[in-house]
Amino acid sequence: MGSNARPHAVLIPYPAQGHVTPLLQLAKVLHSRGFFVTYVNTEYNHRRLLRSRGADALDGLDDFRFETIPDGLPPSGNDDDVTQDIPTLCESLLRNGAAPFRDLLTRLNGMPGRPPVTCVVLDNFMSFAQRVANEMGILAVVFCTMSACGFMGYLHYKELMDRGYVPLKDESYLTNGYLDTVLDWVPGMPGIRLRDMPSFIRTTDPDDFMVHFDSNEAQNAHRSQGMIINTFDALEQDVVDALRRIFPRVYTIGPLLTFAGTMARPDAAAICGSLWKEDLSCLQWLDARGGDGSVVYVNFGSITVMTPAQLAEFAWGLARCGRSFLWVIRPDLVTGDKAMLPEEFYAETRDRGLFLSWCPQEQVLSHPSTGLFLTHSGWNSTLESIRAGVPMICWPFFAEQMTNCRYACTNWEIGLEIDNNVTRAEVARLIKEAMDGDKGKDMKAKATMWKEKAVAATDGGGTSSVNIDRLVEFLLEGNVPAAAS
Repeated sequence: MGSNARPHAVLIPYPAQGHVTPLLQLAKVLHSRGFFVTYVNTEYNHRRLLRSRGADALDGLDDFRFETIPDGLPPSGNDDDVTQDIPTLCESLLRNGAAPFRDLLTRLNGMPGRPPVTCVVLDNFMSFAQRVANEMGILAVVFCTMSACGFMGYLHYKELMDRGYVPLKDESYLTNGYLDTVLDWVPGMPGIRLRDMPSFIRTTDPDDFMVHFDSNEAQNAHRSQGMIINTFDALEQDVVDALRRIFPRVYTIGPLLTFAGTMARPDAAAICGSLWKEDLSCLQWLDARGGDGSVVYVNFGSITVMTPAQLAEFAWGLARCGRSFLWVIRPDLVTGDKAMLPEEFYAETRDRGLFLSWCPQEQVLSHPSTGLFLTHSGWNSTLESIRAGVPMICWPFFAEQMTNCRYACTNWEIGLEIDNNVTRAEVARLIKEAMDGDKGKDMKAKATMWKEKAVAATDGGGTSSVNIDRLVEFLLEGNVPAAAS
């Protein structure tokens, strides 16, 4: 196929780690299917990737290229490896993202040796990219980087406001039991409570920016030519079925990590989107643990922050549980300060604890020594844990992590939830229950079952495998349906 005859996919994630990762996995899959790929980071995140991976990892290949657009924010004045403020970043991209993205597509279409852009795959929080693609007559599909249940929550923000659930009448509604209200009208989510919806609705402000932003970005999917979700049908069947009744084209293609590993061309293996430098020494440390599933892996993701008091409670809970643990502590994990733990804690746990600033999570979770995941319930982490068959203890921080936690603990029965007011006694108790108790045995059995279902979905003829084929076929059409153009 001549270079100018190839399909050319432009992929643009929301600029945070949990969004960069799955879109890059999809980029590798499309690349393996013959697409010329252009992957678009913000300039800020591109600099972070250069620091974490080196220039070689971002040189790409002749047919897998990296480009950047500005995020519209003033320079930070430092090179800290931190996730930018979410509301500020959302507002800036909403106002400033379209023009540079339009300029980029125009430039790509005029570059000698590169095929013209035939499709845009945009993060569900980057609707400006869809508007630009539609204006230019380019096929655009939304990539839902969250769970189907999380997206369904955002999709019903508008109705929550219309029905008067949001905003809350006053601060007391956060603690008086109101959040336990069951929303029996949300499609495909029986028994879901207000507290299980993405957390931005916990506001008393009728003009809260994030509520309206997330609502509008979710509603934008109605104007998309298709929706891609990194999940598999069996895991979220009721919600996926409900979404398919709402949207004409829904492609469930998860866990994408599996396809990125089995389909990606060997020359693309070095392409990675980790915004922090991964410490590989933990794999040798896990090797020395005996492979008996005795290690607790602790990682609260790329955005969660906590107070020094909460950090201390988690630490002493891990000390009390008596188990070996591997704990990822980002430099910006603690609000307004660097994460510092007492020397006596390090002294007490030095023979069974390992502390890192970042790690190759998929390899850690799939290691036979890892038996439990203490997590923030981000979707990538949840899906990677399911894929590895590892039960979870869930401490959701914000957004749809609350929804993921509810499903892990109640629907899939592979998790236990820690209250936001975390105590060391509760941390130790839940770890012991998950590792040694009857509940833990049931969770492990369920986790093994879901792992098998994830494998079945990605095997030849499985639902996700078939949907990858359907998606590729649709993107190869490369034209905007008349109704959407």
